[in-house]
Amino acid sequence: MTDVLAVDLLPEGLTGTTLALVLLAGLAAGFIDAVVGGGGLVQLPALLLVPGMSPVQALATNKLGSIAGTTTSAITYYRRVHPDLRTALPMAGIALAGSFGGASLAALLPASVFKPVIVVALVAVGAFTVLRPSLGEVTALRHSGRRHHGIAALVGAVIGFYDGILGPGTGSFLVFAMVALLGYDFLAASAKAKIVNCATNLGALLFFVPHGSVFWGLGLMLGAANMVGGYLGARTATTRGARFVRVAFLVVVGALVLRLGWDVWEENLSPRLG
Repeated sequence: MTDVLAVDLLPEGLTGTTLALVLLAGLAAGFIDAVVGGGGLVQLPALLLVPGMSPVQALATNKLGSIAGTTTSAITYYRRVHPDLRTALPMAGIALAGSFGGASLAALLPASVFKPVIVVALVAVGAFTVLRPSLGEVTALRHSGRRHHGIAALVGAVIGFYDGILGPGTGSFLVFAMVALLGYDFLAASAKAKIVNCATNLGALLFFVPHGSVFWGLGLMLGAANMVGGYLGARTATTRGARFVRVAFLVVVGALVLRLGWDVWEENLSPRLG
């Protein structure tokens, strides 16, 4: 019983140096996630460096750490920006269900199936944002009533499913969808995205926890680092405004393209050329 508990708390191959690097990555991820999403770009690869941790365990432990950070940043945004919950909460509920469904398939479908599509989507998102300099400067809702909530629900379901099955860039996709499809400014979109992102993390955890995929000790320490980063990131974003969030969004999207593009090259193209 003691050995099983120890394995559940911390991976056997975890060293002090690796733990310090993972927690530093968690702090950075919390900050990035709070501003514009994309913290998984830093945190998930760091967890995959831990010896003895499978991809599913890394994804599950990442969710435990992330939910602490997204909850902290969501509360900070709510206090400082006061986002409209009539859109955010129903969207979050649907995203939670989508994330649970995605997590249930995470162990069955390899990430290599999705990564090329995600890279193309991120390039399109980045290009669209660059070519539309006024995009997201002010809130000018494109739809109202049932149409507005219907589009928000569809976005929540699709991106929630993606977050459960893979994850990196979820916050960035949420922010972009709320800006481009619904008409929010970048700051308001980021505030709502944090609420939805909390739900997607919870949805994935509802699947992973009963299956014993989470390393609780590492996940809780990672959560503490995420909370500090999330608080600092949310305060920075709300102080600097929508223009700062837009620039941060483009930087994170660019980094995601490079990271996932390299993965696609390594997994699919490099072996063939070699």
